[in-house]
Amino acid sequence: MRKTIALIGALDTKGKEFAFVNEAIAGRGHDALVINTGVMGEPAFSPDVDAEEVAQAGGSSLAALREKADRGQAMDVMTRGIADVIVQLYDAGSIDGVLAMGGSAGTAIGTSAMRALPVGFPKVMVSTMAAGDTAPYVGSKDVVMIPSVVDVAGINSISARIFANAAGAIVGMVETPAPNVVQKPLVAATMFGNTTPLVDRCRETLEAAGGPAGTGYEVLVFHATGAGGRTMESLIDEGLVSAVLDVSPTEWADELVGGVLTAGPTRLEAAARQGIPQVIVPGCLDMVNFWARNTVPDKFSNRLFYEWNPNVTLMRTTPEENAELGRILAEKTNASAGPVAFFLPLQGVSMLDAPGKAFWWPEADRALFEAIKKHARSDSIVREMNNNINDQEFADAVVGQLLAWRAEDGGWS
Repeated sequence: MRKTIALIGALDTKGKEFAFVNEAIAGRGHDALVINTGVMGEPAFSPDVDAEEVAQAGGSSLAALREKADRGQAMDVMTRGIADVIVQLYDAGSIDGVLAMGGSAGTAIGTSAMRALPVGFPKVMVSTMAAGDTAPYVGSKDVVMIPSVVDVAGINSISARIFANAAGAIVGMVETPAPNVVQKPLVAATMFGNTTPLVDRCRETLEAAGGPAGTGYEVLVFHATGAGGRTMESLIDEGLVSAVLDVSPTEWADELVGGVLTAGPTRLEAAARQGIPQVIVPGCLDMVNFWARNTVPDKFSNRLFYEWNPNVTLMRTTPEENAELGRILAEKTNASAGPVAFFLPLQGVSMLDAPGKAFWWPEADRALFEAIKKHARSDSIVREMNNNINDQEFADAVVGQLLAWRAEDGGWS
C-alpha cells in the first residue's frame, strides 16, 4: 500500500536536495507531500503546501515576512506555522510519516513539526546539528536525527548517500506495521540508579498482577534524567497513562538547586491535570546532579559530594532545600482531581541516604517529610514507614496502594 510522507524544507535554498529525496521516496513506491518553509525566495519546484499557508498558520503572511526581512521573526512564524500545519495533516489522516532536512534553521522548523506529533509516528530529521546537543530539537518525542555530515547544500558523493539513507529510513518506518501487542493499562514509573531495587520490585508486582481480564499491567519506566521526566509528562498529557508511581522525582532537586538533570518547573503537573491516581515517593531528593567533579560551580565548594562515577557527581541537599522540595511536591499534587498518596521512607530516600551511608542526614529527611505533611491536601494519603526506600516491605506497600485503588472503585484501567 502506498504511503504518504510529509517532506518539510526550504525549497528556495535547498530545492535540489528535496527534489532528490522526493524522487527517492517515489522510487520506493510511496508519495511525498512536500511542504515549503522557505521565506525569501521562490521554490525550486511546486510544493503541495506552500510557504504562504505555513506563514498564515504561524500568524503572519509571506509578504509581511519578506518586507520586514527579519530572520528571527520569520523563524518564529514558520516554526509555529509548521507545527499547526502538520497536526492538521495528521488529524486528517493525510500523512504516514515525516522527513525534514536542514541546517540550524531548518532543523528548528522541521523538529517543531515532529514534536507536535505523537510518539510512535515516524519522524526523521537530517541535520547539520545532529552531532551536538539535540535535546532542544528532540524534546520528549522519538525524533530520529541523522547527521548530514556535510551541509545540506548540493548533491555530492557524501550527501547523496546520506539523503538516500534518510529516505530509506522513513520508508522503512512507514512500511512497518504497528506490532500486535496485548493492550494493558499503562503505569508510568520514575527510576534513578539509587531507586532501582524499589522500581524493579514494583514493576514485577504490577506485571504479575491480575489486572483487567487477567492481563496484568504494563509499566513504563522513565529514567529521571530530565528528558525522562519530560517524556513521562508528555505521555501522561496525551492520555496514554492510567496511573503514576512517581517514586524518583529527583529532577526537582536539580530544578531547585541548579543541577544538570532538571525536567523544568512543570514537572509533576501532568498527572494532576489528567486526574489519574499517583503515588509519590520523594526518591533521590537527597541529591543534586552534576557532571564530573571539576564541573561543579564554585559556590557549592563547601557542600557534601559523592562521585557516582567519573562523569557524574552527586551533591547532598540541605534541610532548607529539602523543606522547599517537600512543599513543591505537595502543592503540585494538590491540584489533582485524582487520588494522591505519599509514602515516606524514614530510613532514607536513596541507597546513599541510609544509616552509615554517605548521604545519611536524618534532619534533612525530616525537613522534607514534615513539609510534605504540612502542605499536602487533607484528603491526600501520607504514610510514613520505618524503611529505606529500597526495602521490599516499602516497595510492596507502594505498589499495593495502586492496586488497592483499582480494587476499590476501578479508578484506573
